[in-house]
Amino acid sequence: MSLHASKKSPEEVLEKRILLLSFLSGICFVIVELFYAIYSHSQSTLMDALYDASELVFIVLLLFFTPLFHMPVSEKHPYGFFQLESVFILIKNIMLISVTASVLTGVIEKLFSGGSNIDKGQVSLFQMILGFASLLILLIMKLMSKNISSPTVKAEILGWKLDVCYSLGMSFAFFIAMQLKHTPLAFLSPYFDQLIAIVIMLFMIPESIKMLLETFRELLLFSPDQETVDQIKQISEGILKDYAFTPVFYDISRTGRKMWVAIYFHVSAETLSVQNVREANHKLNTALMQSFPDVCCELVLDTADF
Repeated sequence: MSLHASKKSPEEVLEKRILLLSFLSGICFVIVELFYAIYSHSQSTLMDALYDASELVFIVLLLFFTPLFHMPVSEKHPYGFFQLESVFILIKNIMLISVTASVLTGVIEKLFSGGSNIDKGQVSLFQMILGFASLLILLIMKLMSKNISSPTVKAEILGWKLDVCYSLGMSFAFFIAMQLKHTPLAFLSPYFDQLIAIVIMLFMIPESIKMLLETFRELLLFSPDQETVDQIKQISEGILKDYAFTPVFYDISRTGRKMWVAIYFHVSAETLSVQNVREANHKLNTALMQSFPDVCCELVLDTADF
């Protein structure tokens, strides 16, 4: 099978359009956020701008390498280039965690040096506008990605979801802070910007670490989570039973967007119909694709008892 595709698939074209939309939108957001962060001296807005800027570096790489993710497998590349996608997602999460740690250090230093007074009403309005703009981009991306299965696009959509939550959450928090002005909690006012930035960062770090660990599993070709394994077994066992095939071992791994499933089985009969194996294999792939669009399943006869 050749690695050089003569024509781009509709999925590849659509995926690049989604990434391009995310990239161009991200540039606009970063420019606006950086200017406003400098103007308002808001640490939380600066942190948001740095997150978005690090995302842009990742998207540029993806736009360049996306065609590789759609190349077919071959003898030279038995897993295609699907693992390359896992590498990029790994780099992205390491980058996000590093940026978070760096910004967190600066925010804590600012917190202990007396905080800062900013116009909370202005920041609240600014973040609300950003939040609704991010929500619009998110809805467009979800609509465009409805018929494709791509870990890269899912990672981008997750990033925009976090942006929506971050911006609207900050808008609400600063609105509440305005109401504390004439209360016993008014002393928190100079520290509110830093406290919100710290809370948001602590909220976002676990998600990045979770995705980081999942990507490590994929790169090391470990099996996916137990829920996925159980679902594959449940779907497969009913089909295998119809052909009197007894499953012995499931070899399941994921590389990027591709799920690889090899089911080792044995039969009690002395003979085995090749036609039955073909039919069972076809039914397995059809059934599994309903839950895992990018799955490749094959049946392997276990000859240990022969």
